[in-house]
Amino acid sequence: MNRLVIMTVGKTHSGKTTFAKALEKEMTNSIVIDQDNHAEFLHTYYETLVPKQGQNMIKYALTQTIVNYAVDETNCHLILCNSNRNRKGRLKLLEHYHNNGFTSILVNFDISEHVLKERVVKSQRSTTILRTVTSFKEVHARQQDETNIGEVIAPIEGEADHLFVIKNADEVKSVIREIINIAKVDVKTK
Repeated sequence: MNRLVIMTVGKTHSGKTTFAKALEKEMTNSIVIDQDNHAEFLHTYYETLVPKQGQNMIKYALTQTIVNYAVDETNCHLILCNSNRNRKGRLKLLEHYHNNGFTSILVNFDISEHVLKERVVKSQRSTTILRTVTSFKEVHARQQDETNIGEVIAPIEGEADHLFVIKNADEVKSVIREIINIAKVDVKTK
């Protein structure tokens, strides 16, 4: 069976987690790997190991361990639910999955700024996963700054085997259907 790796790309509160959970429900033999869950686990049980500044290497190591297990010990489709906004890092990840025989799918959440700001203001999400800022409003502002200075570049055709762009919540169900169809076609052709 050919396996899919689906990577979400987008700013905070753009719908990545909601999409990933909905896709997991509809797609047989799939698993969501969400770094926010790993950050929350570390903050809950290993707070003293979480660095106060700099890269959160323990979170990355935990995520990598889970990913390696899923790749090597299961036949699950992977749904990588984090921002994946840096092209260089995204391409490096995609290369790893391509080398391991996965078909890659990027789902870019290109939600308008006014919708994101509204979602952030109304958010009930716990801020326990945040390390270097105290609110999702600060996260959103930082992400907007990164976009404005060109540190972040949206995915383009050719980065992955398939690219979907979601501009509003109404498009989620149709993208999920298309991804499930890709999984069905890949199973038949491989």
